Amino acid sequence: MSETALRATPTAFTLDFDRLLRAVQRLFPWLIALHVLWSIAVSSRLLNSAGLDATFQAGFWLVQQQAIRALIILAVFGTVIGLLRHSGDQSGYGGKALTSLFGLIVIWLIAERVFFTTTDTPYSLGQWLGQLTNGLISGSLYALIALGYTLVYGILLMINFAHGDVMMIGSYFGYFALQVFRGNASVFGSAEAASAVLTFLIMVVITLIAMVGSMTTGLVIERVAYRPLRRAPRLAPLISAIGMSIFLQQAAQRIFGPGQRSFDRPTLLDGSVIINMGQKLGVVPIPKIGIIVFVAAFVLMFGLYSLVQRTRIGRAMRAVAEDKDTAALMGANVDRVIAITFGLGAALAGAAGVMWGFYTRQTDPFAGFTPGLKAFTSAVLGGIGNIPGAVFGGIFLGLAEALGPFALGIPNQYQNVIAFALLVFVLIFRPTGILGEILAEKKV
Repeated sequence: MSETALRATPTAFTLDFDRLLRAVQRLFPWLIALHVLWSIAVSSRLLNSAGLDATFQAGFWLVQQQAIRALIILAVFGTVIGLLRHSGDQSGYGGKALTSLFGLIVIWLIAERVFFTTTDTPYSLGQWLGQLTNGLISGSLYALIALGYTLVYGILLMINFAHGDVMMIGSYFGYFALQVFRGNASVFGSAEAASAVLTFLIMVVITLIAMVGSMTTGLVIERVAYRPLRRAPRLAPLISAIGMSIFLQQAAQRIFGPGQRSFDRPTLLDGSVIINMGQKLGVVPIPKIGIIVFVAAFVLMFGLYSLVQRTRIGRAMRAVAEDKDTAALMGANVDRVIAITFGLGAALAGAAGVMWGFYTRQTDPFAGFTPGLKAFTSAVLGGIGNIPGAVFGGIFLGLAEALGPFALGIPNQYQNVIAFALLVFVLIFRPTGILGEILAEKKV
């Protein structure tokens, strides 16, 4: 056949449904996020304040909705074609494809629920921002606790389920330290008499005492309950961690009593900062203690990241996480590095415990159980073993808890349901977490 004839022959068009389905899966979450944010912006009248025409808002809203539905139909069609093409092979394509399709449908149903909720019961922008503020504050605390989980897992591949109870011990240390300063009129007196400098110094001292108390507890736990089981099968340290968690709860209940202890906030940190955005957009109350908690949590998290990345002990921690035997041959004291890792994680949990006490105004022997589980969920969401992932997972979980009931039109009592449903979905659809795990090849 001549070259001219070859050029004249029409090229057959082949559509790769597998590639198309992957493209839909990558595009779909971004479109869902845009749709949810647009729904909130329309219902809160934010776009009206920005000068956008109401007809354009509604039209673009409906275009997004129809595009999402079209992608769902395309995903269903592509999955069916893929199942037919891969029928009979042993690649496991069918299970993965159906799981991905199920995930897309769940996300779509959530977006539809947000659409109808924001249409039927619109909230002001001030209400949305108030919930956003609460989510950032609680998320920063989850992130701070989650760093302890991710540090220990990165080195030992072990989940320290006693970590939340170490946080509880830190809150008690902070509470008893608070009693020493409670009668100081320059901190707990009238607003006119309260001193900002003294308030700051006392908060720092209370937090340091809580961190030292939790660090000591963490080091004792590592030495007594975990170090003897370091070469044991993975199940043994896990059982030991659960037993240590129950021991700490019961010991605190016997020593401190089963009742709740109340945290008194310093006068200057009580109340809220009110941001008034006008009659249409509403007001945003931001708790003063919440601002302190958020800033302090991120300062501590940045400090930990800098220590791990830029110091000698940080390099030793990363070397031990990569390969303990090789790190020992290079001169690293493995036992000391692991103990320091436990101590750092416990110290951060202690700081989170005293901040949690000031934020919620109370503590009790079981105060660390639920925050500990949610911090573990945060670590898994972001990618356990990944320090930035733990921070991202904590903030993401806090925002999901705070904004989820608002957006879905359900009571706030469903916050825990949303949190642990996220854990289940991540384990099903992305077991390595949103940002991915960081593990050495020998550990995988």
